[in-house]
Amino acid sequence: SVHGIQKYEKPVIKTDSVFDALLRAGKKPCIVSTGNDSMSKIFLERNMDYFIVDTPDEANEKAIELIKEDKYDLIAVYNGNYDGTMHKFGPEHENSITALKHNVNAFKILAEAVKENWKNHNTLIGFAPDHGCHKIDGQSGGHGLMMPEDMNIIHFYGVI
Repeated sequence: SVHGIQKYEKPVIKTDSVFDALLRAGKKPCIVSTGNDSMSKIFLERNMDYFIVDTPDEANEKAIELIKEDKYDLIAVYNGNYDGTMHKFGPEHENSITALKHNVNAFKILAEAVKENWKNHNTLIGFAPDHGCHKIDGQSGGHGLMMPEDMNIIHFYGVI
């Protein structure tokens, strides 16, 4: 009810976001994402840069390139491979856990790139899933319900 997404759709949300707050403060955010996922759709129409690629690995490579360029105040990188795998196989299926481990490793590599290239910055890094998930229909996974599995999500932050 706050952001307006009430069913499976990807409208441009008009709710004030971290991207809007950064833009008002004169900062330069960007989004790096794969195409046709929520991150590549719902935060459009803002005066910021978007880098939409085909695969999570390409998103991570682009993010490393942007980290090395050091011209953004926020680089939001979205890897949707766990989400897609979780929907297909379930949250704890071997394929889903493999995708999640891939994302954790990608985060480690991105954090190392920040540490190496942003030595003159105090940088907050975060691993922040956008939602939880639960098993449905005996196998596949879903999210979006008012239940702990969907709403109680763990984020990890660090300062470099």
